[in-house]
Amino acid sequence: MRTPLQINFHGMDTSPALETLIRDKTAKLEQFHPNVTGCRVVIDKPHHHKQQGEHFIVSIDVSVPGSNIVANHAHHEDVNVALRDAFFAARRQLEEHAVRMRGDVKRRPATGSAPIERGSQAEAEAE
Repeated sequence: MRTPLQINFHGMDTSPALETLIRDKTAKLEQFHPNVTGCRVVIDKPHHHKQQGEHFIVSIDVSVPGSNIVANHAHHEDVNVALRDAFFAARRQLEEHAVRMRGDVKRRPATGSAPIERGSQAEAEAE
């Protein structure tokens, strides 16, 4: 992995297993955009609710030339599911950014036929 990676844990102890998983997922992000210059992953466990259970919030900030891509909508009780969802959102945004940078934007298809004119000379000759 050539991308500088920063991993932060808030409200919880650091986990070597989670760090390894994050490093693997970050390395895969480089496949979807050739110029990833940095990545910051924050895992937050904000509240200790007894009735609702613990939720993890994963935020990913990926830097590419000309843009920062932020995926921070992953909330889940299982930290692995939250990581999966956050990296999926980041991957999708990276793919979209790469497509825009290449100029592969979908365009409306041009109509193949010319409009028919009413009252044209061809109609007058047919009568």
